[in-house]
Amino acid sequence: MGALVAVEGLDGAGKRTLIDGVVDGLRAGGAKVETLAFPRYGHSVHADLAAEALRGAHGDLADSVNGMGLLFALDRYGARDELLKLLADNDIVILDRYVASNAAYNAARLGQSAGGEIVRWVGELEFERFELPVPALQVLLDVPTEVAAERARRRGELDCDRALDAYERDGALQQRTAAVYCELAEMNWYGPWSVHTPGDDTATFAARLTEIIAR
Repeated sequence: MGALVAVEGLDGAGKRTLIDGVVDGLRAGGAKVETLAFPRYGHSVHADLAAEALRGAHGDLADSVNGMGLLFALDRYGARDELLKLLADNDIVILDRYVASNAAYNAARLGQSAGGEIVRWVGELEFERFELPVPALQVLLDVPTEVAAERARRRGELDCDRALDAYERDGALQQRTAAVYCELAEMNWYGPWSVHTPGDDTATFAARLTEIIAR
């Protein structure tokens, strides 16, 4: 069974860039590596319903924190068999977002900390009831919210399919989410975390992470 690694952070934090660098390093060393990104927009009805709600569809669905959290959780539950097969067939599986994103954003929406009720609910729902695999390592890209927001804005301008949704347009929500992410990392929520800070060089961090995963 391979090792599961989840890379977390705000939209525009640079998750895809880091993942690409780590994957290249691991494969160059002979490791079998695959990746998977959540939410699975375009592949999961639950993810698509959530995306549509965040752009104004489906009445007041987006107003329900638990409702939106359940849709994102069901997206991952729908990928459980695929994820387990990837882990069985590879040395490393790296995820672009996972369960911690649900915990961080929902806690931020409710103004709760990482020790709040909604974070406990997400963990119990996804890891215990849905029996999703727990990561061997979770990586937080802790970048300034204004930097992540600007990257996400530019990305949305270049690709109409990635236009900002209600969460991404809410700067205060993004700041609260970043704070909860840091709390989750500090408490090693569901296993060990590693934090990439603004002072870290991305290439150096990718190489260090490659070594950690390889071990």
